[in-house]
Amino acid sequence: MNLLFKSRQRSPSELVRLLRELSMRLGASVTVDGSWFLADVPQSSESRRKVHEEIWQALQQSKLVLYGEGDSEPVPEQVAQLAQEVYQQQLMPCLLTVMPRVEFETRKDIVQVFIALLQRQIGSRRPTVEYLRSHPTVVLMAFHGYDVPDMAMNTGLLLNEMVQHEPLAKILLYSDDLARFPTYIETTSFSVSCDAFKNLRDALLLHRTMAAEYLQQNYDTFFAMFTKLLDSSNYVTRRQSLKLLSELLVDRAHYSTMVRYVSSEENLKRIMNALRDRSKHIQLEAFHVFKVFVANPKKTPAVEAILRRNKARLLTFLQDFLSDRTDESFMDERQYILQIISAMPSKS
Repeated sequence: MNLLFKSRQRSPSELVRLLRELSMRLGASVTVDGSWFLADVPQSSESRRKVHEEIWQALQQSKLVLYGEGDSEPVPEQVAQLAQEVYQQQLMPCLLTVMPRVEFETRKDIVQVFIALLQRQIGSRRPTVEYLRSHPTVVLMAFHGYDVPDMAMNTGLLLNEMVQHEPLAKILLYSDDLARFPTYIETTSFSVSCDAFKNLRDALLLHRTMAAEYLQQNYDTFFAMFTKLLDSSNYVTRRQSLKLLSELLVDRAHYSTMVRYVSSEENLKRIMNALRDRSKHIQLEAFHVFKVFVANPKKTPAVEAILRRNKARLLTFLQDFLSDRTDESFMDERQYILQIISAMPSKS
């Protein structure tokens, strides 16, 4: 830390410009059309060490501007100056581009700076959210951080802060890149997988009206992606996906999506298979989806036929289904579903 106090104290604008210059020296590059990429830069180990050291110092000073020092509160004028320069210098995409080449602690510092900017509020306005709304590629750059294992948890934390804000969650959901979620959830480490799923879940559940509109407009695209998670051989992925599905289907905001989902005989077959899973936890999550199929008063003929054809087996199966559970809400729901199925005409 002594290096921080020995270095010259720079103005907020100077800090931002310095960080951009240092990032460029590490290979951050931008094309004429505004696309950022990481170029190969021949550099001696000593030169690299000095650049890394200067980036670290500049980030520490930036954090002091944004978070204050000790008992001292941040100075609003300095925060505003730093934020405005960040937008003008495109520092967010610049640092995200160079993040694979900086050290672990430096990645954490970059995320802390960005989170402070995202949380900054002036009255009802959030200037950084407004900036990112007009620069959607920055949100997607954070999402693509899952492609780089060494920095996935850092960019995942940043992405989670982004999706707390509806305009930024909307950018993620409406992007064609949403199709990458199964890859990020299925082929990464446990911690990265859980982090990616949490960001998908938050984007869908935190902003109900926006997410409902998205699902109505993009039903086929979304469920083509989401069904891969429901069919996963990974226990955690499958359980989380069933739970998220049930949360969506029972939310009145998603009524149109619920009606469409429970109208499909293929969807019903998938959930009925999950009811027989070896894991009681997966059985329970599947039940919370199955009950929506059964309780739907306007079942399609195909769904009705499957339930009627399997009536006897379902009654026998559900009578002892998760019999060790004693919570009243589950017992009441199971009894209600049994009553509905019992009242169905048997297959003629």
